[in-house]
Amino acid sequence: MPLFIKYYYCVVTAANPRRGASVEESEEKLKRVGSVSRARRARALLGVAALSATVALSACGSSDDDGAATSASTTSGGGGAPVEVRFASWVPNIRNAVELFNREHRDIHVTLEEMTAGPDGGYAKLLSAVRAGNAPDVAQVGYDQLPAFLIAGALEDVTEYAADDESKFIPWQWRQGVFGDKVYAIPQASGPMAFYYRKDLFQRWGVEPPRTWDDFAAAADRIKARGASIVTFPPTQAPFFMGLAQQAGQQWFTPESDAWKVTVDNPDTQRMAAYWQGLLDRRAVATMPDMSTEWYKALQTGRVVGWIGASWGDALLRQGAPRTAGKWAVADMPQWQAGGDVVSASWGGGSASAILRGTKNAEAATEFAVWLNSNLDSVNLLLTDGYGWPAVADPRQVTGLQDDPTVFKFYGGQNIWEVFARADAGVDVDWAWPPTSGELYASVTDELKKAVEGGSLPEAVRAVQSQAVAQLKAKNLSVAGE
Repeated sequence: MPLFIKYYYCVVTAANPRRGASVEESEEKLKRVGSVSRARRARALLGVAALSATVALSACGSSDDDGAATSASTTSGGGGAPVEVRFASWVPNIRNAVELFNREHRDIHVTLEEMTAGPDGGYAKLLSAVRAGNAPDVAQVGYDQLPAFLIAGALEDVTEYAADDESKFIPWQWRQGVFGDKVYAIPQASGPMAFYYRKDLFQRWGVEPPRTWDDFAAAADRIKARGASIVTFPPTQAPFFMGLAQQAGQQWFTPESDAWKVTVDNPDTQRMAAYWQGLLDRRAVATMPDMSTEWYKALQTGRVVGWIGASWGDALLRQGAPRTAGKWAVADMPQWQAGGDVVSASWGGGSASAILRGTKNAEAATEFAVWLNSNLDSVNLLLTDGYGWPAVADPRQVTGLQDDPTVFKFYGGQNIWEVFARADAGVDVDWAWPPTSGELYASVTDELKKAVEGGSLPEAVRAVQSQAVAQLKAKNLSVAGE
């Protein structure tokens, strides 16, 4: 029986004397975390769930056949063959950093395995590989997906190897891989969002980069009159829509006692949905999928002249629209209220280097993950290759944020990282990701497609609300008010 199925079967149906003790322990732990932030409480709640999973699995007779960890982590250290570590990632050209690590380390050798990004990409394969016992040692996993991986029993506890590395990273990013005081993943980067735009065409048409969403709507209408679209509204991109909702204000998921409170259908998200529905109704934005061949062609030909994207998106533009070099610029994400500090969002939260359950080399895998994401030479390479906003504790130490000719030249000499620094500071770091992100993304995508094909975004939000509740219940997780 697969590990995650066995977990839910045991938690719900097993009658064993240890189950009651684990519930009492869980309740006590939840009381102790009652005063911390929502996101930290969510992670504590998930940590308790993972602990309960371990207890339930033990009571049901878990064994190595179920994919449980049997880590015999070692490093060679004695002049023998290096420890082999397999690493799966989707970051373009991350091979450069991996090769640097291999040159500088004789006791560990890392083999890179390329994977497809996103919930429809490599995550399902990773989970299947964990269950089959042949998963990579380390894999790039989005912050939004870590809770689901934890509940599925797919993460390895590496607290003993990583606990002393916390100070190397931005606190909120470090906490993304910590559940119930146990470390399962090393932070890699976040994805603060901003507005990429074709500066040459904006200037030619007399359009100012929009400061507010009202400005954005006006600019969209003026650009439409020129036969172009200011951006595309991609119906296949759930993280984009959720980023818009995050910036709009109210959160979608919050831990409440020992349950999840689901508020997808809230006034702030509905205001955002109605706004974008207005743009769709008057065809002021395109609806093609972003990151597609059609989209890149539209960017190069000027049919689409902007993108509300994440910091890692700069590499996508450089690689996908090379003939537009020097014509782009980046501005703050449009604001709902003029003045004040910049409010932004993080596309999918960001991503981590997660150590997967069943690794025989947890210590070496953790050493590599920490080095990859904190060594400044590595971080500079990754920044140019488009991995996001660094997770290192002091980004000012990253020289590429002050001087990166490869990036700055494409954006007409602009230091775009100054914009993303403001964006990163304007992200709600208490936004909580549920342990059902995969199912949630599928629901959002399905409903966005319906909206674009003749429905409406406000209706889509209401539909996702009911589906999100059902998805949590399907995993035997409590929903507040239900």
